[in-house]
Amino acid sequence: MTTISRRASLMLPFGLAGLVAACAAPPEPQMPADPTGRADPEMRALLESLQALRPQPIETLSPAEARLQPGMTEAVRHRLRALGRSDAPRPLPVVRDLEIPGRGGPLAARLYSPAEPPRAGQPPRAPLPLIVYFHGGGFVIANLDTYDASARALAAESEAIVLSVHYRQAPENKFPAAHEDAYAAYMWALGNAASLGADLTRVAVVGESAGGNLAINVAMAAREARAPLPVAMGLIYPVAGTDMTTPSYLANADAKPLNAAMMKWFFGHYAASPSDAQDTRLNVYGRAELRGLPKAIIVTAEIDPLHDDGTRLASRLQESGVQVVAKDFAGVTHEFFGADPFVLAKAGDAQRFVAGELRSAFALPAPAVVVPARRVTPRG
Repeated sequence: MTTISRRASLMLPFGLAGLVAACAAPPEPQMPADPTGRADPEMRALLESLQALRPQPIETLSPAEARLQPGMTEAVRHRLRALGRSDAPRPLPVVRDLEIPGRGGPLAARLYSPAEPPRAGQPPRAPLPLIVYFHGGGFVIANLDTYDASARALAAESEAIVLSVHYRQAPENKFPAAHEDAYAAYMWALGNAASLGADLTRVAVVGESAGGNLAINVAMAAREARAPLPVAMGLIYPVAGTDMTTPSYLANADAKPLNAAMMKWFFGHYAASPSDAQDTRLNVYGRAELRGLPKAIIVTAEIDPLHDDGTRLASRLQESGVQVVAKDFAGVTHEFFGADPFVLAKAGDAQRFVAGELRSAFALPAPAVVVPARRVTPRG
């Protein structure tokens, strides 16, 4: 990514005009692998592997071009090969692609199971917990393959089935298309849990980055519809607000692999109008009603513009009476969670942390649906 010197622009409130202006291509000076100088040795080596792949600055590209750029997934494979390790995916007994209905048409999905299906003549096994997982990519880029490693790790470490779901992306599909698809996927998963070999009473939602935003919105939508709530929400460096003047946005304006200019580019493509900046589905910690939600498991990364999104969301959830278990990981960047633990030990620590908290949630009775008497701000 390139150095962005427009600090003044970060002091502007989030708005469509500011986002469009931020899409102008900046100059392309060389950046160090870690512009903040705070990455630990393993993270620095991984960032150097990313730099070796020569990705172009996302914020200077069209969405179609951006979707073709190498990212952290390719950087992890590059680093594994450099270390003489296999870059093959983590093996699981079951990994299969499927298609599920969304609000705007069929959605690509992928099912991961840590257990072999019973053979002919064998009794059926007990149903496993289910995680409905939403990948990141700023509502614009990335897909199931990009976040395949995260889904595999969650299935293996949580001892749960994972249903990873793609969704409509911007700018072809503006806000709230991705949110509508995420909720449709969750409701489909509930209705088809038995056929997936899953336990309807033990379903969690997990997401990374933009997917973290989708995960908490699924829980809010289920609460308001009086539908079964997930037993927990795994929110991994979530997009939780639209304030780009937070300390972490300023301190990590030029961070890699995610910087402030990229976030403006993402929001600029997803937002349908300037008013979307204050919609409760995007400005979650600022305006959403958070009472009555299930346990939140929050992961933040030190070198990440979204660091304060996660910490502010955790505070608001706690103030709203929601159980929160949060862990900050020093010396790592956005997108660290899905890295191979051999390449980045803290990725393995984060995967085990989230999985352990999910297992604890799966062991408890399903949460009751609690609809708040009033909402702070109506959606939209």
